[in-house]
Amino acid sequence: MTATRLTQLRAELARQGLDGFLVPRADEHLGEYVPANAERLCWLTGFSGSAGLAVVLAGRAAVFTDGRYVLQLAAQTDPALWERRHITDEPAPAWLAAHAPGGRIGYDPLLFSEEALQRYAEAGVTLVAVERNPVDAIWSDRPAAPIAPAVPQALEAAGRDSAQKREEVAAGLRAAGQDAAVLTDPASIAWLLNIRGADVPYTPFALGFALLHADAGCELFMAPEKVPEATRAWLGNAVSVQPREALPGALARLAGRRVRVDAGGAPAWFAQRLRAAGAEVVAGMDPCLLPKACKNEVERQGARNAHARDAVAVCRFLRWLESAAGRESEMSAAERLLALRGEVARFRGESFPAISGAGPNGAVIHYRVTPESSRPIGADEVYLIDSGAQYTDGTTDVTRTVWTGPGTPPAMVRDRVTRVLKGHIAIATLVFPQGVAGAHLDGFARLALWQAGLDYDHGTGHGVGSYLSVHEGPVSLSRAARPVPLAAGMILSNEPGYYLPGAFGVRLENLLLVRPAELPDAAKPFLRFETLTLAPFDRRLIEPSLLTAAERAWLDGYHARVLAEVGPHLAADDRAWLAAACAPLAGGASSS
Repeated sequence: MTATRLTQLRAELARQGLDGFLVPRADEHLGEYVPANAERLCWLTGFSGSAGLAVVLAGRAAVFTDGRYVLQLAAQTDPALWERRHITDEPAPAWLAAHAPGGRIGYDPLLFSEEALQRYAEAGVTLVAVERNPVDAIWSDRPAAPIAPAVPQALEAAGRDSAQKREEVAAGLRAAGQDAAVLTDPASIAWLLNIRGADVPYTPFALGFALLHADAGCELFMAPEKVPEATRAWLGNAVSVQPREALPGALARLAGRRVRVDAGGAPAWFAQRLRAAGAEVVAGMDPCLLPKACKNEVERQGARNAHARDAVAVCRFLRWLESAAGRESEMSAAERLLALRGEVARFRGESFPAISGAGPNGAVIHYRVTPESSRPIGADEVYLIDSGAQYTDGTTDVTRTVWTGPGTPPAMVRDRVTRVLKGHIAIATLVFPQGVAGAHLDGFARLALWQAGLDYDHGTGHGVGSYLSVHEGPVSLSRAARPVPLAAGMILSNEPGYYLPGAFGVRLENLLLVRPAELPDAAKPFLRFETLTLAPFDRRLIEPSLLTAAERAWLDGYHARVLAEVGPHLAADDRAWLAAACAPLAGGASSS
């Protein structure tokens, strides 16, 4: 099937006079989760990861992805058709420069940002914006665009009304001498207008575009059938709702105005249209990103409440898991956890597809279990479960690595898990000055692994939304993170890991809330983290002699908190199991 599609695409490229074409895993909002009608990369190649790109030339083709999906890419694509490349080790622009110098390479301007296109322009090829995506031209059974309704996000969860948010952001535009800002990120629109939807999997987005004007008025471009009367009333008179077809005309009316466009986050189509209309395009970060990331007090408490409820389901699952070896599979375990979460108040669905990996499948960083790939959970092996939930007051994401027993874990496994735990504790206990960015903190999580010549091929943490995306910008804990300082109210994950291909994977993840640090003698403001996630770590996988006294004290204190806060909400049998799982760690600590 993929061979036929590749042949058809090459014929379409020849018809359009193109030497090649770029097929990203993206929709018109450049987001991680996309509707079915935007899954072009998967339809063409078979690769279903959430990050990737295909480059198709007349005589060869390649698919690129990052370290999270390298093994998945190899499993899902045909090597006779597709070269498989690590996007960091061999970026797509470099591959193009080597194999198509001077070529006319087509791209869809709605699927690439201007920053991304610049990297291809530097590769010595001629970029050609297409009017119609050639993949769409051959995708005869392409699904229709989603039309789920946009619904209000109650003020009791949002914390601030839309008028306040719009005025705050508009004030920033006025101060910068800008007349309007283009909003293409559905998360920004959802936050700004206090609406949610169901257009993409796992994330409550109502897909659309918006123009925020300096007077705090807003134009929302969304299919009219997606905005019921109750939602229009919620939005108020200062927000006009127009069909998507009205967007080009609205951009044209900004002629002579200064308009902010996020060069790294918005499709290049917007800046191209604005310049053609005679507007001055000002490159700048989406003005909603930072205020959205810095949760208000209502959102912070909502996150605490959501994590407390989620912890009951997670702890019930971990207790159930102890009897799973030999009887359950990766698929049935993921289904069990989903069923337990379904009993939790305000649950609205998973925040991403659960990563349920036993043994070697746990080494596939973003493994996604399917009926075909599902592996039995055997005895005496490592099992990794990374999952999360959407609640109307918060978004969760938690990973635990478990020994299935009944035997004793090998020393090498305990060593690797404990080194990952040391990195996790290092992040959880950090106190750092205001102004520090995520790239400055990433190395703390890796130190214990680096000392043994080990590392992991992903970032240490990502931002998390408030009943929005489980992967939220603009901050992250990563060597490749943008230099955006961490600020109070931000929620990030803390998830160092270790992966031995063909054997097992380790990842230990909690979510953290950035808070001011009360240091009486500090010469300037400092920040710290508050741990939100409540679930025990598997003590069987921890080697006490590798932990310092301080690390051990943190772990015992964390487990005591889990027992105190989650235990009262569990049935007697589950509460007894949790008490044992949260008991103080036995064995001596290291002196350093």
